[in-house]
Amino acid sequence: MTPSDKHRSLKHLPGVDRLLELVKKEGRFLDIPRSVVLDSLRKALESKRKDILTDIETSTTNDAILLKAGIFVKEKTRPKLVNIINATGVVLHTNLGRALLCEDALENIRRVAQSYSNLELRIETGKRGIRYEAIDELICELTGAQSAIAVNNNAGAVLLALNTIAKDTQVVVSRGELVEIGGSFRIPDVMSKSGCILKEVGTTNRTHLRDYENAVSDNTGLFLKVHASNYKIQGFTANVALKDLVTLGKEKKIPVMEDLGSGTLIDFSKYGLPAEPTIADSVCSGADVVTFSGDKLLGGPQTGIIVGQKETIDQIKKNPLTRALRIDKLTLAALESTLKLYRDEEKAIQKIPTLRMLTMPFKDICKKADRLFKTIKEDIGTLADIDVADMNSRPGGGSFPELDLATRCIVIQPENMSVSKLEIKMRLSTPAIIGRIEDNKYILDPRTIQTNQRHIISSTLTKILVEK
Repeated sequence: MTPSDKHRSLKHLPGVDRLLELVKKEGRFLDIPRSVVLDSLRKALESKRKDILTDIETSTTNDAILLKAGIFVKEKTRPKLVNIINATGVVLHTNLGRALLCEDALENIRRVAQSYSNLELRIETGKRGIRYEAIDELICELTGAQSAIAVNNNAGAVLLALNTIAKDTQVVVSRGELVEIGGSFRIPDVMSKSGCILKEVGTTNRTHLRDYENAVSDNTGLFLKVHASNYKIQGFTANVALKDLVTLGKEKKIPVMEDLGSGTLIDFSKYGLPAEPTIADSVCSGADVVTFSGDKLLGGPQTGIIVGQKETIDQIKKNPLTRALRIDKLTLAALESTLKLYRDEEKAIQKIPTLRMLTMPFKDICKKADRLFKTIKEDIGTLADIDVADMNSRPGGGSFPELDLATRCIVIQPENMSVSKLEIKMRLSTPAIIGRIEDNKYILDPRTIQTNQRHIISSTLTKILVEK
């Protein structure tokens, strides 16, 4: 295209006002805010200008420009947070939102969200109440603690507890427990922001009770124990049991706190998984404060839960930071419903998705795999090689480090498409389907695929393979 041709094409592009008239006349973009329509029209015109200036063949008719604007309108109005099918086999996948909420929690969220509630009102007296009362008694019932409070996540719980108990004093912690969680978020950084002073003891692989004792000074404010929920040190190791640290704390009149990370209310060893310390175990050991997450092994909404001695928890509740870290009514509703299920462990295993997926027997996984395999095989025919293979799932979410969960996966090798291209197309589909690639094969793990998603996966896969 010559410079004069480009100039002519640019000159004939319609103005925004003309396009707005056409939109109104033709009834396009009904119920779309005018600001969105206006911005989309401007972007469509700019896109056409760039095409002309860079010699890209393009149509500059009014209809072509409005069609382009429609694409921008769709992009601007669709939700940014969308549903995803998790076929990775990672149960607590941080990038995919971690724990799925149980139906009881979803129903309670809707009930509380669509009406006023007694969030901070004591109905019996008509006076102001405290929002944490909704779950305080329930958590204490399940853990044996004297008191409890929930904030927006476990990092917030640790920050708040440290700031309340040990601000401006030394906090003694084993060097091997200075963990880093997702997003380069480190325990030492949280401690620094809380205003306390880190005092490392022991070595990376071995810490003894005498290390804590030798570290005590006039400015020691807390013994901190951090559970290694997202890593594991093996070999020549030694660590101090919580109960022994509590004994030393009482002797030295120093409070003891444990950060469990992925706290659990059930003994997973009964279901063939490695034993994890339960919250009740830590409380029973006598720790003054125990913190843990609500959206990991607990299977509830994102929260950080603090339990412990009533006197200490009361101090935490009065800390000004508590208001900054507090949870809202919807999180409270979800947490309460989730916790209530733990009164009956069998019911909790059945109804809380995280627990159900983690403890699912291998024979049940195989049944799910067989159903998914048959559905996909019938739909795609010869468009890809498809088989089943025994592989491993992962718990994820910084829990059960290095644990492999036996699973049976669907293994797909496309005939006329690379595996990486298939993964991209599945990920960009609606709804997005997230699988994984191993040994140049596309893997679908039924452990994390929900019952109503089998046919969606199969139809999406078939459509992609047909279109190539």
